[in-house]
Amino acid sequence: MGSLPGGHPADPDHHAQRKGTRVPAEAAERDYRRVVNAWAMYDWANSAFAAIILTAVFPVYYRSLATTAGYAAEDATAYWAYTTSLSLLVVALVGPVLGAIVDILGGKKQFLGVALALGAFGSLSLAFLGKDTFLLGALVFAIANLGFAGGNIFYEALLPDVARVDDIDRVSVRGYALGYLGGGLLLIINSFWLLRPDWFWMPDREFALRASFASVAVWWVVFALPLFCSVPEPVSRRRTPVSLSVITKGLQQLHRTLSRIRHYKELALFLLAFWIYNDGIGTIIKIATAYGDEIGIDHNQMLIALVLTQLIGFPCTLGFGLLARLLSAKQAILLGLAAYMIISIAGFFMTNAWHFYVLAVAVGIVQGGTQALSRSLFATMVPKTRTTEFFGFYSTGEKVAGIVGPTIFGLVGQLTGSSRWGIVSVIVLFIAGAALLWRVNEREGRRVAEAEEDCA
Repeated sequence: MGSLPGGHPADPDHHAQRKGTRVPAEAAERDYRRVVNAWAMYDWANSAFAAIILTAVFPVYYRSLATTAGYAAEDATAYWAYTTSLSLLVVALVGPVLGAIVDILGGKKQFLGVALALGAFGSLSLAFLGKDTFLLGALVFAIANLGFAGGNIFYEALLPDVARVDDIDRVSVRGYALGYLGGGLLLIINSFWLLRPDWFWMPDREFALRASFASVAVWWVVFALPLFCSVPEPVSRRRTPVSLSVITKGLQQLHRTLSRIRHYKELALFLLAFWIYNDGIGTIIKIATAYGDEIGIDHNQMLIALVLTQLIGFPCTLGFGLLARLLSAKQAILLGLAAYMIISIAGFFMTNAWHFYVLAVAVGIVQGGTQALSRSLFATMVPKTRTTEFFGFYSTGEKVAGIVGPTIFGLVGQLTGSSRWGIVSVIVLFIAGAALLWRVNEREGRRVAEAEEDCA
């Protein structure tokens, strides 16, 4: 009688036994992949907002509203920077408190649904702005951005519950990579609408512009459905009924965390580093097209460059996941920050479209991977019982990146009379953030998180 690999007899009973133990494992692996893919699809969904409204289309439209209202070109760019700053201030302030409350209440997906509705409603409303609605446009954008930024707290807080510990870098990177692909695909569609509206039975570019804002809302809602249908709601061991006292409990929990911040020394050091270097990343993302518009680069050329960023970002983000396995997540992030320093300096000398293309490609190579590995490195140092609270702090860093960096950019641009000095000033944030990240002992941070879970 023959033998199966490993020397086991090839009898039917033994084969059935081996098959019986394999099938549940294979089914569990399929379920795991399905949940991971469903979670990652939310990155595909909300990246439409990041690509179209935050980066490619709305900043230029906003500047046109400002210049129509009589503001100078450099002032219009600065006001866009200030608008993005103020729109994120609320989330930066309430994010940690809201996170602590959600950890007590449970229901991360429910809160994510509320944020999604707010963001989609705001995005759709942008399609109905009039040309003389400079201040109203700022307010509507702020509402949409609140939904986008707030939703990321709950979405990212699901990562430690969705991904296995040894797979968390790959899962985080997969989300960012799908985000590039999804945002890039809608950006390509919208670019065709704007370049040739007659091909799509649209009367003019103005109509196509408004249709682009509306498409973000539809895209966001439709592709967020897999997460809500397939990702299970994490079970909260501390879940309590909804009441007004929950707010007090959330504030008390937040106070306890802050009072024990020395206990989370490595996590706190990473957060500080992240807040600083992500400030630089967020600034470059948000002011890229406004800056390009100011120095005279045609909007259609910028759209092509940003499409390149999205398409290149997909494989390069996945490549950062492999780089993290070869080196470590921290070392891969440091390489990305070194590249950003070069990009900031090169931005000062940018004068024409091909310069914009080169820098767009460079950003696409490092942006997604740097942010994805930051998210997964942070997640490994967070106790699972308090993920939303800690991701509230993490999200605060992302929002501060939308407050401090653009504000510095705007002030430097106005004081010097040119945004070129504003773009080069961002290098300080990358240098300071990288210096702090270098000092983070991620192994110690993980040990503290595991000890906290054992005590919960």
